[in-house]
Amino acid sequence: MKSTPAKIPGVMIFEPAIYKDERGCFFEIFNEMRYRTYGLTLSFVQDNISKSTKGVLRGLHYQLQHPQGKLVTVLKGKIFDVIVDIRQTSPTFGQWLTLELSDENHKQLYIPPGLAHGFYALSDKVEFHYKCTDYYHPEDEHGIAWNDSDLGIPWPLSQPPLISVRDTKFTRLREINSAKLPNLK
Repeated sequence: MKSTPAKIPGVMIFEPAIYKDERGCFFEIFNEMRYRTYGLTLSFVQDNISKSTKGVLRGLHYQLQHPQGKLVTVLKGKIFDVIVDIRQTSPTFGQWLTLELSDENHKQLYIPPGLAHGFYALSDKVEFHYKCTDYYHPEDEHGIAWNDSDLGIPWPLSQPPLISVRDTKFTRLREINSAKLPNLK
């Protein structure tokens, strides 16, 4: 497995070893001992799967009282994944990172607590796996507008995105009261 730190502190990109032959391929999606050697020493307590169709945009979500670290993997399809550092004390506050994740490149992304996360489905069908460090609390769901002009994220939209009603109500990062942003490093 290969591990690459990203420009945002705490974010890691993992590329598992893939074993291919005429039958298909095999790779480990998670091995606690292996991830610990790369400094990922957190306990994961919940696994989630979301399914989306082409053009679905989810995000940008974060949790405030119960922030979750997430190890994300695309099981089927291809996405444009986005994270935004919203940790008030972080040297990269307000900076974002994008990465294409797919069932072909098998890349995984570790997103530490305190970052907003979202993705856009590029393929007809997407199955997305989240391995989380805290339990999901729906009352603690917050978000940033996916199209925040101050952030200027270059979403590769091939059509108008399909967005949940909840996600359309999120505001720009600069409009969020600092009490509603993570104070993590």
